[in-house]
Amino acid sequence: MSMLNVKNLNVWFGKRQQRVDAVRDATFEVARGESFGLVGESGSGKSTILRAITGLAPNWSGQLSIDGNPVPQKRPKAFYKQVQMVFQDPYASLHPRHSVDQVLGETLQLHGFRDIDNRVVKLLDDVGLGQKFRFRYPHQLSGGQRQRVAIARALAPEPELLLLDEPTSALDVSVQAEILNLLTDLRADRNLTYLMVSHDLSVVGHMCDRLAVMKSGEVVDILSVAALRSMEASHPYTRQLFEASL
Repeated sequence: MSMLNVKNLNVWFGKRQQRVDAVRDATFEVARGESFGLVGESGSGKSTILRAITGLAPNWSGQLSIDGNPVPQKRPKAFYKQVQMVFQDPYASLHPRHSVDQVLGETLQLHGFRDIDNRVVKLLDDVGLGQKFRFRYPHQLSGGQRQRVAIARALAPEPELLLLDEPTSALDVSVQAEILNLLTDLRADRNLTYLMVSHDLSVVGHMCDRLAVMKSGEVVDILSVAALRSMEASHPYTRQLFEASL
């Protein structure tokens, strides 16, 4: 059974004359344990799909299901134990006045966990930070360290599906590979499923098993990473994208 099924998804912003259709009739599925990429130029609707899945883009129609269960318009609390998101900018996604301990502790508490102290320590170890970072604040961390905290927070509820919105694009090139390798290891260790948005085809080639290509809000192509690596594509826009990446 697929972990995520997206069928005929439409997402829009605004009403009447001001309405903008950001995603139109998008359909794809992600198998359990798979890492699936969404690629395309800026404004093609990639991140909007992630926001629709999490409920951050409330105007949508179509069918969304997680592990065979339909996603309702209003997400129940249990949904966020199963699905979590890692955002592009780790500084903006962390409260500047909350220590790492507060960020992780409050998330664990919210999801009904006990033994908070030990869980916080384990989460920091799992993302390669360790206890010495526990009582630091976001401004005391580097970009890569902040993104590790954001990943730890997403892992806290023990989700099965992680939505990754350009998780390394705001980081220095030297740090990007470390975060991508961390995500690869976490996926294997925790049997996670990834839906990853990126504009960087080399990142998708490194991280994903399959990918969907988006153009102007529509999914125009779905292909394997083997096809990406050998630059084989049937759709003209995908071929264009491949050529531009060279």
